[in-house]
Amino acid sequence: MYQKPVLLVIAHGSRDPRHAATVHALVRRVRSLRPDVRVETGFLDFNIPSVRGVLESLAAEGVRDVVALPLLLTRAFHAKADIPAVLRDAPRQLRIRQAEVLGPSPLLMAALERRLYEAGLTPADKSSTGVVLASAGSTDPEAIAVIAEIAREWRHTGWCAVRPAFASASLPRTEDAVRELRELGCERVAVAPYVLAPGFLPDRIVRGAGGADVLGDVLGAAAEVAAVVVERYEGAGVRVLAA
Repeated sequence: MYQKPVLLVIAHGSRDPRHAATVHALVRRVRSLRPDVRVETGFLDFNIPSVRGVLESLAAEGVRDVVALPLLLTRAFHAKADIPAVLRDAPRQLRIRQAEVLGPSPLLMAALERRLYEAGLTPADKSSTGVVLASAGSTDPEAIAVIAEIAREWRHTGWCAVRPAFASASLPRTEDAVRELRELGCERVAVAPYVLAPGFLPDRIVRGAGGADVLGDVLGAAAEVAAVVVERYEGAGVRVLAA
């Protein structure tokens, strides 16, 4: 039935059941966009099926080509180390290409903005609203720099101001960025979680957003996110990690 490489969506995994439910909802949306592609889901930790288990099952079926797509917003440790290590240990008959992570992408910025509008803002509010771009955080300087650059680019689309914030590993925290935007004189403050699914760190973002006027939802199974997944799948094909 399927002639194209299998798309293996690799999620981090979480003890929070909302995480896996959101990942599966996103994958269903991806399947609806590309019914000609077999799409599987594997988790690095906490949830099943594991990435290794999915790869072994595909090899047992006689599958040859796989595109492994990290369901991550930045190229931090998991994309640079964890996932390549798992893929290198895959059955040798599999030819695996690792796609790029999802971010940055104009589609993701559009999804962030739509989430804020769904939470109560309107386009007319942009010039008087300061936004906190709240991510999970990372110890990887490249990932932190990407978040800061996204905040700078988003500011140029008409918001009063945009500040990055992090739920772990880096500063400032969400509540500190909210306070800074208040002191800057923004009429209202909104928090836009730059995370894919609910969980421990997204919940920390929610707690830190207590002083904001508007809190957007996680990106989740947004149509824009599904479209980026398809883009990354279609753009894969350079880095062969196993053969």
